Amino acid sequence: MKILVIGGSVFLGRAIVEEALRRGHEVTTFNRGRSGTDLPGVEAVRGDREVTGDLRRLTDGRRWDAVVDVCGFVPRVVLESVRALSGHASHYTFISSISAYPDWPDKTGVDETFPTHECPPDADAEFGDYGVLKAGCERAVEEHFDGAALVVQPGLILGPHENVGRLPWWLDRISKGGRVLAPGDPAQPIQLIDARDIAAFTLDQAAGGTTGRYMTGGVPGRATFGSWLGDCVEATGSGAELVWADDDFLTAQGVEPWTELPLWYPGADGLGVWNHSSAKALAAGLTCRPLSETVRDTWEWLKDIPEERRSFRGVRVGSGMDPDKERRVLAAWDAR
Repeated sequence: MKILVIGGSVFLGRAIVEEALRRGHEVTTFNRGRSGTDLPGVEAVRGDREVTGDLRRLTDGRRWDAVVDVCGFVPRVVLESVRALSGHASHYTFISSISAYPDWPDKTGVDETFPTHECPPDADAEFGDYGVLKAGCERAVEEHFDGAALVVQPGLILGPHENVGRLPWWLDRISKGGRVLAPGDPAQPIQLIDARDIAAFTLDQAAGGTTGRYMTGGVPGRATFGSWLGDCVEATGSGAELVWADDDFLTAQGVEPWTELPLWYPGADGLGVWNHSSAKALAAGLTCRPLSETVRDTWEWLKDIPEERRSFRGVRVGSGMDPDKERRVLAAWDAR
């Protein structure tokens, strides 16, 4: 196929481009060239999707079998791209997020039948937060693309080249060895997915002209928080000791959920953060590699990056705990 990837230089977008090239597809990327480096073998078109002239230059004389939009965050901006590409592509995939559902993460079993946030397809950035705007972006594609529209809604994504800083922070911290503060219940089931598995699924569906919405959050209960961090210890070979402190203690110590100890969600047992449905996507061919493989491959990528250049700051917030604070919390746990 001839594929256009809007974005395509970082994390999930990079994984999609890499998989497309591996399959022998002809890939064009469209981005500003600021966030990352395009992979060799693509036609890289530089431009800003918010600039009408850049969109016209992108589409002039070009046509694709499929578009994969990985970096749409504002409905109005996505709508402009949809209109510009209508007539220049046969299929449009929008990479959204499980955050488009207001019931996530508070309810279990969220799936594609649940209502998404209320947001018009031409909303500006001021209309709402990340999840609200993603729902509006979905509507921009579903209601206005002249052709086949597919919406992929990932859950919590890990893998090599992660730019959010969750798994990379844990690997970096655990690689230093010693006593590592670990949060909550090690038996807590978790639900995570490798970016490369989403990439393969997305390209399979685009090739088949699939339409509709597919939640891609991985398989619930295939791993626990304890097995995941244990995989980190094994991958790094550090011999680190995981010291498990309970939710109430960590909360009393002022530890910030989700960010200071990435992916720690107090009281998550029974809540939807770790239990949403990928049944529809799994039935359509989504396959999910073992989390241990994701951990191993992410460490293989990360370990070659000098420590001073490792980034644990995502688009919206940074990940990880200050070492001095970790030592204070561990001391308080020992003295309780």
